[in-house]
Amino acid sequence: MSINTTISFQREGFDNEELIRIYKKLVLPRLIEEKMLILLRQGKISKWFSGWGQEAVSVGTSYAMTAEEYILPMHRNLGVFTTRDIPLNRLFAQFQGKMSGYTKGRDRSFHFGTQDHKLVGMISHLGPQLGIADGIALANKIRGTQNATLVYSGDGGASEGDFHEALNVAAVWDLPVIFAIENNCWGLSTPSIEQFRCKQFIDKGIGYGMEAIQVDGNNILDVIRTVRHIKAEMAQNPRPFLLELMTFRMRGHEEASGTKYYPEGLQASWESKDPVVAYENYLLAEGILSEAFVTELKADFKQQIQTAFDQANAEPKIVPDLAQELSDVYAPHAFNSVLPSGASSEKRFIDAIQDGLSMAMEKHPELILMGQDIAEYGGAFKVTEGFVERFGKNRVRNTPLCESAIIGAGLGLSIAGMKAMVEMQFADFVSVGFNQIVNNLAKLHWRWGQQADVVVRMPTGAGTAAGPFHSQSNEAWFVHTPGLKVVYPSNPQDAKGLLLAAFEDPNPVIFFEHKYLYRSLKGMVPDAYYNVEIGKAATVQSGSDLTILTYGLGVHWALDAAAARPHASIEILDLRTLLPLDKEAIIAAASKTGRVLVLHEDTTTGGIGGELVALVNEHCFEALDAPVLRVGSLDTPIPFAADLEQQFLANSRLLDTIDQLLNY
Repeated sequence: MSINTTISFQREGFDNEELIRIYKKLVLPRLIEEKMLILLRQGKISKWFSGWGQEAVSVGTSYAMTAEEYILPMHRNLGVFTTRDIPLNRLFAQFQGKMSGYTKGRDRSFHFGTQDHKLVGMISHLGPQLGIADGIALANKIRGTQNATLVYSGDGGASEGDFHEALNVAAVWDLPVIFAIENNCWGLSTPSIEQFRCKQFIDKGIGYGMEAIQVDGNNILDVIRTVRHIKAEMAQNPRPFLLELMTFRMRGHEEASGTKYYPEGLQASWESKDPVVAYENYLLAEGILSEAFVTELKADFKQQIQTAFDQANAEPKIVPDLAQELSDVYAPHAFNSVLPSGASSEKRFIDAIQDGLSMAMEKHPELILMGQDIAEYGGAFKVTEGFVERFGKNRVRNTPLCESAIIGAGLGLSIAGMKAMVEMQFADFVSVGFNQIVNNLAKLHWRWGQQADVVVRMPTGAGTAAGPFHSQSNEAWFVHTPGLKVVYPSNPQDAKGLLLAAFEDPNPVIFFEHKYLYRSLKGMVPDAYYNVEIGKAATVQSGSDLTILTYGLGVHWALDAAAARPHASIEILDLRTLLPLDKEAIIAAASKTGRVLVLHEDTTTGGIGGELVALVNEHCFEALDAPVLRVGSLDTPIPFAADLEQQFLANSRLLDTIDQLLNY
């Protein structure tokens, strides 16, 4: 690519005082960079992602935003944090893994956020930030503010599917998001020509129906002017913009990787466009700055940096606290029990879900529902039928087919102080949104104390001859992930009460609903509002000979099996919540009979059954009269044909296993 080695600064719209203020914002991150590189060589920090040469992007874009507007920065955006006036001692403590940092030593560098400064930290997967920005912007649009949201991507990260999903959603929904692409021409060591074939990122704008602007990312005044122009346009007509900022990374992707892969002379060419040096020289030439002022300012900044570093460095190393590590996995939540009262009526399982969802919408006016075809059509299973008429399209939103962006948008709504429900059309489809759940929703509170107030509804399970991509039981994927709550009701009354509890809980809840039960199971359900505590199992049937630990459709298989063995006294414990498990109830039920069978619809290997067997063996061994056995489905994908599906499912082997345990 050809490089224009000059920067032409146009000062229209900037008085001298502001030009100097911008200079101060621009030079501070460069001086911190210099300090960080020294500390890295001294072994006092472990890693550094340099933004040297890209400071005008970070400082210019964030300078143009108001303090109330969220920014979602990336690796090379130190200037965002300093422009937002984050205390330097806390920033250095974050880099060094100290307690006064923003993640209590649990994450590093810029992998953090802070509501005080309206910053949302990245994760290493890069792309998911873009969907979160959509959610924050959606909250702004629904509330009628004129705030914009600014989110960054590198040219390399823009190859991820999340980029396409987030831009498409923002365009379809007219969301006031600025997608800032820091085009520094390289991934780690991979040049742009090996990343994408388009000439420039602004060419992508037309494909999304989105206005796209390219600007010299090393010209800080042009960057500020452009962002201000975009924000003015958004205030008049909310919509997204693609902003491509042309710049260059002077140092390695991170310092250990070096820059030997750059062609000879490339860095020298870009050095003439150093954004800090060029702007400083411009202000000196215009007489706006003096050499003495520059020298004094830099000396003062260096002293501030040293003082802040010394303060952070003097802080003791974190003393591991097991109780705190465990307690921070979930956001605090005091369950306030609302017992069923008044009249009850017979409802199908699906009606109970619909009733609970409707009551949650009434109780939480800032709850937003999102999913494929959930608006006028009412969803694939008609759970939200009639909701658009009652709650409006702002709150009941059809989405494009982009699970990752929509789950990310749910998290963005939560960050902005709202609530979100995301409906997976089928639980199977969650795999394309998996990263957002297990790496963003689940870890957010533990990382930097931000709750993720999102419920993901998951129509799940077999029995409807839907084949291998619409019938999977994938709850074990999420039970393995700390920070999530995984709920799986077996009957209409629990379905309504647990769903209402899920919306009261500020933590991310993965809520499984068995499709076979939707219209095949009826039960008496209280008409009024009530809740059922998450994390508490329920005894479905008492017994003394054998305990079956199960959940979901497994409860009904167990009841049928118990009826088929009337001579046996069988205890059935409905787990109801799979994460966190009600360990006390499990241990009590297992110890009571001394014979334990674990039953689930999921495939046998790697299902939650193995965890339950281990739990019982560890805590109930002396009370056992037989080995703990498990019955799961076959270790194959789920077949379509009815006879094959029946052979696959766990209940085809349930009675034989019960007999084996009773006769042991």
